Amino acid sequence: MNMHDILRQDPEIWDLFTRKEEYTHPLRDCFDRFPYYASRNRDIFEPRASLYLIDHGYSVDYPDGAPFAVCLTHDIDSIYQSILAKGMNIYRSFKKRDFSGILRYTGQIRSRKIPLCNFTQIMDLEEKYGAKSTFFFMAETPGECDYAYDIEDAAPEIGNIIDRGWEVGLHGGHTAYLNPQEMKEKKERLEKVTGKPVIGYRNHYLRFRVPDTWEYLSQAGFLYDTTLGYADCAGFRNGMCHPFRPFNLNTGKEIDIMEIPLVVMDGTFPHYMRIPIDRAWVMIKQLIDRVEVCHGVMTILWHNTFMEGEGMRVYEKLLQYSQERGAWMTNAASLFKKKS
Repeated sequence: MNMHDILRQDPEIWDLFTRKEEYTHPLRDCFDRFPYYASRNRDIFEPRASLYLIDHGYSVDYPDGAPFAVCLTHDIDSIYQSILAKGMNIYRSFKKRDFSGILRYTGQIRSRKIPLCNFTQIMDLEEKYGAKSTFFFMAETPGECDYAYDIEDAAPEIGNIIDRGWEVGLHGGHTAYLNPQEMKEKKERLEKVTGKPVIGYRNHYLRFRVPDTWEYLSQAGFLYDTTLGYADCAGFRNGMCHPFRPFNLNTGKEIDIMEIPLVVMDGTFPHYMRIPIDRAWVMIKQLIDRVEVCHGVMTILWHNTFMEGEGMRVYEKLLQYSQERGAWMTNAASLFKKKS
């Protein structure tokens, strides 16, 4: 019995899995996102659909007998930092009497890319714990709403990411989630830089429409998406912590794309849940533990802009804890290949 057949046995679980309420619910936030606070499902920290699957015989195998997986991802919204921002870093270091920080930030003044172009640092940290990740880059052009950098400027760094065995995917812009042609064009632009097919996607600001965005991604030639998660709350949007094939209730058919559901985004804690990033670890650990019970996948979104100070320390803490629990820590492409 496949995943859909199992979940259909419980109408409530099936509605949660397919996100039935989102098909007709009129409420959207300022980014056209369906928010957690509008959902009838208040058990956001329980992967109810995945637990149901496991209880009904669904099984998953990971390399080397790992009990669960952690999918590590980074959305690259920016690779530049202004002189003003660097000056503020120097000022904060001065106030803390952090002399090493003063020297480091002073040395970065002349470089427009440092420190946000910190991909080598991120990979070195992940490699320390036997992990790999996916970097989602934008391919916007000047004049577009989310334009922040030219993807060609990042070509040397992208080449290094790929050469080291990490993955590069597309981070779709403001309007792409409802525009398959834009998805395809940006995919092709990024592929000119990568020199190889781009198979994975996540939309900027987690903009997403159920089930339309899945259909458009399939039409544009993507093999997986990892956008499905709430911006305003960590947890399991459709009760799943396993990769799955979405089901379109309008057509009555499975959609030809794999969804790797998002569980945690760094910015959710300080910006929406009002939890300082240094205090977010308690909740992240609880979510990791729930995923382990389901033998599922804990998908993490940690922006390169959070890879300093407390943000970096929390990220390393989740890597260390996941390693101690025996997790397979990998990128989205590896999970797709394992599942497909």
